[in-house]
Parts: sequence; C-alpha cells; structure tokens
Amino acid sequence: MGTIHLFRKSQRSLLGKLTQEFRSVAADRRSWKILLFGAINIVCTGFLLMWCSSTNSIALTAYTYLTIFDLFSLITCLISYWVMMKKPSPAYSFGFERFEVLAVFASTVLAQLGALFILKESAERFLEQPEIHTGRLLVGTFVALSFNLFTMLSIRNKPFAYVSEAASTSWLQEHVADLSRSLCGIIPGLSSIFLPRMNPFILIDLAGALALCITYMLIEINNYFAVDTASALAIALMTFGTMYPMSVYSGKVLLQTTPPHVIGQLDKLIREVSTLDGVLEVRNEHFWTLGFGSLAGSVHVRIRRDANEQMVLAHVTNRLYTLVSTLTVQIFKDDWIRPTLTSGTIANNMLNLSDHHIIPMPPLKMAENSNVATSTPAKASSPPPEFSFNTPGKNMNPVILVNTQTRPYRLGFNRGTVPYSSVFTQGFGVPGIGATQGFRTGLINAPHRYGTGTQGQPRPQ
Repeated sequence: MGTIHLFRKSQRSLLGKLTQEFRSVAADRRSWKILLFGAINIVCTGFLLMWCSSTNSIALTAYTYLTIFDLFSLITCLISYWVMMKKPSPAYSFGFERFEVLAVFASTVLAQLGALFILKESAERFLEQPEIHTGRLLVGTFVALSFNLFTMLSIRNKPFAYVSEAASTSWLQEHVADLSRSLCGIIPGLSSIFLPRMNPFILIDLAGALALCITYMLIEINNYFAVDTASALAIALMTFGTMYPMSVYSGKVLLQTTPPHVIGQLDKLIREVSTLDGVLEVRNEHFWTLGFGSLAGSVHVRIRRDANEQMVLAHVTNRLYTLVSTLTVQIFKDDWIRPTLTSGTIANNMLNLSDHHIIPMPPLKMAENSNVATSTPAKASSPPPEFSFNTPGKNMNPVILVNTQTRPYRLGFNRGTVPYSSVFTQGFGVPGIGATQGFRTGLINAPHRYGTGTQGQPRPQ
C-alpha cells in the first residue's frame, strides 16, 4: 500500500486536454460549419486516393494533395476560433495568437513536403513510364476542383487570408498578373477579378485542373502517358512555389522579426516620442510581430527629473498604440545629479582640516650594500659618487606643515589671512629644531650646495 494523498489534483493526459479543448471549440455555432466541411473533405480525399490507385495517375495524386491541404486549412481555421476564445494566462502572457501562426507554418511546410515527394516519384516514372487509365481521371479532377473552390469561397479563413495578402507573390501569380494586364487591356471589365493579383489558392486549383484536363486529352488521343508525369511535375512546382512565400512569412513571424512594411512608420513614431515634453532619450526599443496583424514591443524612455512620469507614459503609449497593440514602456528619470552645498550644513568628513598636516615619508628598504651617508646603493667595483651630501635618507623624520592657509568663508572656520612677513619666519622644520634653518630646507646641519661648510665632502678629482 502506498501513501494516500488527499485532495491531490488528477493529472490529465495530453489526449484528455486536447479533447477538452475540442469540446470547448465545438460548443461554438461558428465552428459547426467548419466541422461539416472537414467531414466532407475526409470523405472526398478517401475517394480521390482510391481513384488515384485505380487510374495509376501521379498527376491526380499531386492534385489530391491540394485537397489534403484544404483539410489543414480547416484545422487552422478551428485553431483561430479557439485563439479568440482563450484569454492570456500567466504561462502565455501575450495570448495564444502564435498558435495560429504555427498552424499556418506547419500546413505550408507539409504541402511543400508533399510536392517534394511528387517530384521524387515523377523522376522515377520518367525512367519507366507505366500505363495510365483514364476512366476516372476526369471525374476525379472535377470532384477535387469543385470541393476545393467551394471550401475556399464558403469559409472565411482569417489566418490564410492574411498570409496570402501579406506574403510576397509567387512566380505563378506574377505570370498570371502579366497575362491579366494584357487581357484586361482588351476587356476592361475583368480587372476587378484578375487584378491586382488573384488568390493563390484558387489560382493553383484552376491551374492544376487545367493540367489534368490537358493530360486526359493527350492520353485519350495519342496514348502519350509521359504527359501524366509532366503534369505531376508542373502541379508539384506550382504547389511549392505558392506555399514557399507563405512559409517564409510565417517563419519570420515565429522568429519575432519586425515586418519590413512598418519599419518606416515605427521610426517616425519614435522620432515623435523623442520630441515630447520631458523626454530626453528613447533607447532599447524592440518591436516584433506577435501574431497576424498584431505587433508587440518594448521601449525604455529616459525623462527629466522634474517631469511627470504618468503624463509622459500616457503620451508615449498614445503615440505608439496606433501600430503596437501590446506595448511595454519603461520610464526612468535622469540619473545625473548636480552636487548642492547649503550654507548651514556640510558633511562631517568634508573639509575637516586640522591645524597641522603631517606628510609621512615613504619607507625605503635599505639595500645590503648601501651607503648611509648618501642613501645611494653602492657597489664594490663602482667609483664613489660625484656628489655626497649629508642627507639623512630614510632616517628623516616626517615633515610637519603648519596649516596657516586662508580658511573658506562661511564654512565654520577661522577667518582672516596670515601676515606676509610671517611666511618666511614660519619655515618648514622638524620638531625640536625651530625656524632658524631657513625656508629652503628643513634639515639641520645640511651643507649648501655650492658652499664651503665643514660638513661638505670634497669634490672628487
């Protein structure tokens, strides 16, 4: 028998958590339509895969992968509804918007992996081309096209709609745009449909169905089976070229980069913030894409010491909130402090001058072969020094300087100046000697440099 833990929380498995979240999404009436289309998509995909096996057509298999991609887009739409229902939590303080970004990235990458698989199978079929049965080829094409168009036009998929408009155009869209300009020049009424650029998902569905129709006709007329492999290559390349820009865009969002089209607007707002009253500097600014259409950012603002922090924070937030929906502003005042001295108070450790300043002489280590008379290291082989004065060296006592300076005014010290005549009588001396030695040196019995006193040593010859 193990230990009994009362009131212990039951740990749910990952499958249990997913089931609970799915039930919360399914309770919303808006998701019922998506669930219905998802069930129809699974049935259609099953029939199309059976027909791909019976016809032995790899082009129909490549086109069926677009139907599987539609299932992924429906799952992304459900995740978008779930994100709108969830609120930020301590673990996800910025919300759950990045889940739909991750869903778009995963869907487009899986579609590109399917295109690479078709390319590999097509390369193998070029070596040995099997026979293609066209009995259900055309039927499967129209079933897949009808369901794909009906799904795209009936359900508003917010994440994929945003990515298809924000991402860069694919090579298929660029070529179709060139043809559309030429066609709209002849028939101006078609400009609202084909310009400025078509929906990439509808475009790839129409282009794939056209490739399958050409395949069916060439096989029926000339039994040219290699055209099925060529059509599969074309559909795979179109799929890869359409999904790649969306993968790049959603990947940059996951990497928390700043969108290029808002960099100029952000620089303009930062310049406006730096000119606000009380703002000295704006630094450490960082802005990134939190989700599709939402920006997050953080910025440090240095303000004057006399500025109102709440007022500056309100103005900065008001300026940046037009672009940045989730914003963190750190306000800190200027750390430069001017030193101030008052006439009545002063620190105890400042200008605490005594009557005498004692300057201790630095100790000098006596070398083994040093001359006490000159305090200069002497060697046995070296000649005697040229000048040998009677300097005491390290045996000198500390010098005491009499503090007779003029005291600062209004700091609690004695006022007045020292008489000019007393400067030369004070002298610098050692204790017990007095002030009779003169102003040049404070050492007694020290000879003059060029004198003839008895204490001096003769100049060596």
